[in-house]
Amino acid sequence: METSRKQSAELGANTSADENTPNSPAGDLVNYTFPTARLRQCMGDASRTPLLLVACGSFSPITYLHLRMFEMAADYAKYNSEFEVVGGYLSPVSDAYRKAGLANAEHRVAMTRIATEQSSKWLDVDPWEAMQRKYQPTAVVLDHFEHEINEVQRGIATRDGERKAVRIVLLAGADLIQTMSTPGVWSQEDLDHILGKYGVFIVERTGTDIDDALATLSPWRHNIWVIQQLIQNDVSSTKIRLFLKREMSVRYLVPAPVINYIEEHGLYEDDGASSSIHEKGKDVQAKEATGSSTSR
Repeated sequence: METSRKQSAELGANTSADENTPNSPAGDLVNYTFPTARLRQCMGDASRTPLLLVACGSFSPITYLHLRMFEMAADYAKYNSEFEVVGGYLSPVSDAYRKAGLANAEHRVAMTRIATEQSSKWLDVDPWEAMQRKYQPTAVVLDHFEHEINEVQRGIATRDGERKAVRIVLLAGADLIQTMSTPGVWSQEDLDHILGKYGVFIVERTGTDIDDALATLSPWRHNIWVIQQLIQNDVSSTKIRLFLKREMSVRYLVPAPVINYIEEHGLYEDDGASSSIHEKGKDVQAKEATGSSTSR
């Protein structure tokens, strides 16, 4: 996951919409509807606690590891906990995050949708965060899911007709725990809100020392679940962008339809990664008119 998004985007969160997003981010919030098509409507085992996994990040671009993390978390929940996974959502950050290499929100939402629609039967993409004109802290995003799932949807049904509240849990890589344990990066209030109220499933990553981080976060240890990677995978969006910039292959690291999308829109070729679909479309048309190609 692209991690620790709190204070690095603080400036962007306090600026006006016009300064942050010259183009419409990823749609119109007036027309926003929370996606429920892939959300389980009924529990299989009412004795368990229904669990919704939420991954917040840049997803610029989404990789197979982002998707694989959900599968690892689902296996962990099934065999090592009393949870029953009822859904999983990716929540791309808004353009106000202003991170280097951040493609426009409309592109990132489109890529995550392509990846989930063509490779998963239960993962979905919620564009709410990406549509915001101001940066939304992780705690606020989790509150949004809590509202949509447990207030609007009234939780999930059981086979006997009752409804149970769904546990909302953040899903992230081990580097998130490292930043959370670093003084001054996250406020105590946010840590208590995220780890105390919701909790987090952490997927271990090569080269990350989780034990030291967990010692610092001991007050919330009961709400932190650590998942071992039985097959190591350290692919990251940062590495993918570097490969693309160098015109190296990323096939089998990123879903093929996402690669096709990146090539079609000329993403990550240079510093223009944040251009909107409309702008890239005009650029592609211009290149086609002169006989140039946008493929790698």
